[in-house]
Amino acid sequence: MNLLKSIFISTFPIVALLIAVYSGKVLFLEGISLEYAGLFLASFPIVLFFLSLFINNIPRTSAKLFPWTLIIGIGSLMTFFGEPKVYYLAIFTDILWTLYVGWYSTFNNRADNTVLEVGQKLPSFQLEDAKSNTVSNDRFIGNPSIFLFYRGNWCPLCMAQIQEIADQYKELEKRGVNMVFISPQPHKFTASLAKKFQLGFHFLVDKGNQVAQQLQLLSENGLPFGFQALGYDSDTVMPTVIITDKNGTILFADLTDNYRVRPEPSTFIKILDESVG
Repeated sequence: MNLLKSIFISTFPIVALLIAVYSGKVLFLEGISLEYAGLFLASFPIVLFFLSLFINNIPRTSAKLFPWTLIIGIGSLMTFFGEPKVYYLAIFTDILWTLYVGWYSTFNNRADNTVLEVGQKLPSFQLEDAKSNTVSNDRFIGNPSIFLFYRGNWCPLCMAQIQEIADQYKELEKRGVNMVFISPQPHKFTASLAKKFQLGFHFLVDKGNQVAQQLQLLSENGLPFGFQALGYDSDTVMPTVIITDKNGTILFADLTDNYRVRPEPSTFIKILDESVG
């Protein structure tokens, strides 16, 4: 199933772009018509949505993406009385968008995680730093810690989320927090990310997704198809945030069931302050 998702997310935006270009070309060459204007309205917002993820530094979205869905739906309705091929293209676009929102974006069975329970000790695990040295999570005991598992530098929401947390560096530093970013991506990508921020954060690698498997966070074939050519592994991790107190006890675990829905840094700070209080 995840392999289908991997192929889907690599092809869906391209299909939407081709339909938008086709409808836009017809409108430009043949003049405005309701049906082709509707087809353009049903396809171009999809292209715009994905572009916005990469350009606008968006760390999260709503689960249902209702405003986008409404616009796409209105566009499809505008094609209802047009040529069958235009109507079918609009419906096809609708179906793809629905699959993206309700199927691709979600993870199954995250509530079944039996490892990351609030009040329990975070299990010991081994990671690697940029120089491939072994780093145990036990080294962070003594201070509260935030462990953020992110999919990789290729994921725009992950990068926006890390930037958002970096903007709160001083607030986290005041609370003595160990901020630990963990990804299964190759060391070179993690090293470039650490170099970009140059803050007192820890950027570590979960080589072979060993920790992701241990903590039940593995996303098999979670990488968009074709990104392997950039040097990433097909398997990745489901976005996850774990907050522990100074003794390594879990205070909070965000096991989001939607890769676009993620907690805000203000939530982390609130939980840390409440644990102290």
